[in-house]
Parts: sequence; structure tokens; C-alpha cells
Amino acid sequence: MNIPEQTPEAKLAYDTRWQRIMDCVALKQPDRMPVSFYATFWLAKYGGISCKDLMYDYEKTKEIAERAVLEFEPDACLGLVGANAMGRIFEAVDYKQLKWPGHGVGDNQPYQYLDREYMKPEEFSDFLRDPTGFYLHTYLPRIFGAFEGFEKLPDFPGMFYFRAITGLRPLANPEFRKALQRVLDAADEVDRFMTHAGQWNKRINALGFPLINGSASGAPYDVIADYFRGATGMMKDLFRNKDKLLESIDMMRQHLVKMTIANAKASGNPIVFIPIHWAPDAFMSPKQFETFWWPSFRQMMIELIDADLIPMPLWESDCTKRLEVIKDIPPGKCIYWFERTDMVKAFEVLGDVVALRGNLSPSMMTTGTPQDVDAAVKHLVDNVWNKGGNLILEHAFGTPDETPVENVRAMFKAARKYAG
Repeated sequence: MNIPEQTPEAKLAYDTRWQRIMDCVALKQPDRMPVSFYATFWLAKYGGISCKDLMYDYEKTKEIAERAVLEFEPDACLGLVGANAMGRIFEAVDYKQLKWPGHGVGDNQPYQYLDREYMKPEEFSDFLRDPTGFYLHTYLPRIFGAFEGFEKLPDFPGMFYFRAITGLRPLANPEFRKALQRVLDAADEVDRFMTHAGQWNKRINALGFPLINGSASGAPYDVIADYFRGATGMMKDLFRNKDKLLESIDMMRQHLVKMTIANAKASGNPIVFIPIHWAPDAFMSPKQFETFWWPSFRQMMIELIDADLIPMPLWESDCTKRLEVIKDIPPGKCIYWFERTDMVKAFEVLGDVVALRGNLSPSMMTTGTPQDVDAAVKHLVDNVWNKGGNLILEHAFGTPDETPVENVRAMFKAARKYAG
């Protein structure tokens, strides 16, 4: 993919757009309200291809994603190729936790996550005692078919002297050798995927458009709940395995912080996107939230901030009852993206602490008219931006897949009409 030299005009445009985002973070209103662009399968609608093709055709996805950015001219955008063209790497690792277009669901159907117990309650002790060993022997073979055979790996801790040599015999096992080759082949596909995604990111930057984030992470509680214990298991753990759950959450926080800092520094972009799944008001009581969920995530955000990074959690669903709690962070250091939480209320509580991102209604975007979109943007401008709020305009959680193209155009047009 051709990556052009950045012209002086493109550099000025890039710097101006990026400064708008950074001004919002620092709680200083920029020259106009920035608009970000986050889209996944909607790009298939925009480009006239299937969702499956969007996931598997690197070149076509790069072309469609660039065309969308050049049309809408956002102040920042998602790394659109990296967020969409993952079909080949999912197949390469034989991913078990997800169905995706053309693989378990129809070519134009979205993801379906398979919520299961990928770590059993009696395995907390193994996970806490030797997390790397648990990953290699148990967890990775459960979620990736490519790792089936890694159960044969030796138990490395405890190997010593001559035993450290003879203990390598399991590596000769044919099942392990087969699995190792599958993993190496999968790594080659991951490398191709990341090369395509990186090329697109560099090209978009060269054309004058920043990425809204350079890396992503997860909340410690959410990672354990979603990807290890499953929803039912985690809700039982709140009562049956409190101590081990808290210990596991803290251990996960330490690993997430280490990984996230490394990935963010490598990307060169300080903003870290953190989708939040289990914080909504309806999912647990205030006491449970303040015991199990918030302390580890707050500590994680503080550690990221101390590393000169900008956490950008996406608070999914309605988190209105959490606002007074989640405002307990250093001011001018984060972006809070809200999906369904009333943005005016969020501004009233958090306006002097964080930049805000969001949150045009998905139902309005998919079933409304351009006039409805115009009115919704004006509402946010009048009640947040014009009152001093540092708002980055965006949909509730990216552009809904079914959104008419004219409604997306209406969003960008209204943003510049009312707050440009």
C-alpha cells in the first residue's frame, strides 16, 4: 500500500485535528467541537460488500475505509482496517469464543460471542498460582483450536539441573509438534494482518487524519467475567468465591497495565480505548460495584495516567448511578465515552473532570431521518458544548451497522453547522 509523504497542508490538518482532541482532554474548549468516526460492519454497507468480505479482503477493506474517512473528514478515527479485517486471523487460530460473518453466522450477520465458562471455579487456585502455566496448559487450548496439544507441555516451574533437560521430553510429542506448527502458521497470518492494518493507519495519518486511539485494553473485572468465568459463573462468584475473585481481579489488573503500557507506547498514540461491559447500573448493586469493580479499574487508570497515557473507557449501557463514583480521578486526564447514559447529566457531574465522547442514539441513527440526526446533534451542542462541555461527538458505540449513509452525513454536517 502506498504511504505518501505528508504534505505541509496535511501536517497542518493533522496537527489541528489532534489538538482539538487534546484540548478536550485538557478541559480546554478547542476552536470547534471535534467529531470522531468509529465504524465496524457499517463499512460493508457503505462500500456495498458483505460483512464477510469486509473481514477477509484486506485490500478492499483498506479502500472502503479510506474512502469513508476522506468523505467525512473526521477529527479522529478508529484504525478501521485493524478493527474489521480479522477473519483470516480468527480462522488461523481456530477461535472458539466467537462466531463471525461467514463462520457460524451468515455472511451479513454480526459477531455472536459465546458466553461460557472458559475457566471453572475450581481452577481459580491454578490460575492464581501459575497464570502463565494455566494459559499454556488449559486456557489457550480451550479458546484456540490451534493450541490444542499444548496440554502436553511440561510443567516448567520445579524443573532443575538434569531434570530441566530430561523434562523437555514432552516437546517431542507429535500432538504438541502439530500444535506448535499451527501456532507458528497463525503467527504468520497475524503478522500479515497487522502489516495491512499498520499500513492503513500510516496512510491515513499521512493524509492528515489522527487515530482516536492507538491501543485498547479491558477492565480487570470485565476480562475475568467475559473471557474466563462467563456471566453466570461470575455472578455466582460475587457470593461464592469473593476472596479468590478479588485476588484474580488484582492479578489481572497488574498484567493488563503492563501489556497496555507497552502496546500504547509502541503505537505512539497515548489514548487507550477500554470498552466497559459490567459497570452498568443494572448489573450489580452500588456496594458490589464499589467493592468488586471500581477499585481495580480506578487503580488501572491511575497507573496508565502515571505512564502519560489517556484512558478512554466506553461506559456501555446506562451508568447514570455510577457517575458520582467514577468522577474520582485526576481532572483533565481521561475521555469518558458514554453509550446510553444521559449526556447532559454526565456533563453536569463530570464536566470539570473528564472530556466526554458520544452519544447519538443507535435507534435514531438507524430508523430516524437526517432531520432527526440534525436535531439530536443540536441538542448535544446546546446542552453540553455551548455550556462549556468538552464533547467529542460520536455515536453511542460507533456507527450502527444498519445506519443509512445519509444519516452519517447528516451527523458530520450538523456538527459543523452548530459547533464549527
